[in-house]
Formats: sequence, C-alpha cells, structure tokens
Amino acid sequence: QVQLVESGGGLVQAGGSLRLSCTSSGRTFSEFTMGWFRQAPGKEREFAAYTRRTDGNTYYADSVKGRFTISRDNAKNTVYLQMNSLKPEDTAVYYCAASRWSSASFPSSYDYWGQGTQVTVSS
Repeated sequence: QVQLVESGGGLVQAGGSLRLSCTSSGRTFSEFTMGWFRQAPGKEREFAAYTRRTDGNTYYADSVKGRFTISRDNAKNTVYLQMNSLKPEDTAVYYCAASRWSSASFPSSYDYWGQGTQVTVSS
C-alpha cells in the first residue's frame, strides 16, 4: 500500500508561482512513475505531468509545458511540481498519483492517489 500526501497549494495572483510537494510512504518510492493531475470544478481530471520510474524522464501536458516542472527526490520519497507563470485557468485541485507503469498520462494508469491540494489563481 502507498499513502500520498500533497502540500503547497494556496492562493496566488496571476503570473505568480507555487511549488507543490507530494510525499509517499509505504512501498518503495522509486518503483513508481509519479504524476500530477488537476481537476477544476465541473471538469474531468486532467493530466499535467509525470516523471518516469525507469529513468526519471519527464512529460507534460501542452497546457503546462514551459511553465510547470516536475521533479522527484527518491531519497526523500517526494515528488514536486514547480508552477510558474500561473494563470487563472490553472485553478484546480491538484492531485499526485503513483503508477506501476513506466509511461502513464491517463488517470486509469495510476494505482494510488493523494487527497489533493487546492490551487487558486486570481486575475
């Protein structure tokens, strides 16, 4: 079993930055591809970024590419999402998730989820 706990959300003005953290406990962190998803009110959960378990390579949704950076620290069992140049449309609950798959950009590919952290970007 894996427990994921996100932190770092909050209220920020457009153009600002936030860094989300997600700490894992339970199974060996390095065995999992780690992803970040987000869900705005009335919308489906959407992929933002993931870092692959095999080589640490990173992949991004077009909507966040160039503004968000995902990284992982296997020694600390933590994955981060650095979010820069935030826009009001980035407002959502952000979730981290763990997958046994090497490549995973769909929610159904993930086995474990955190409880989410709210990010609100004001205009």
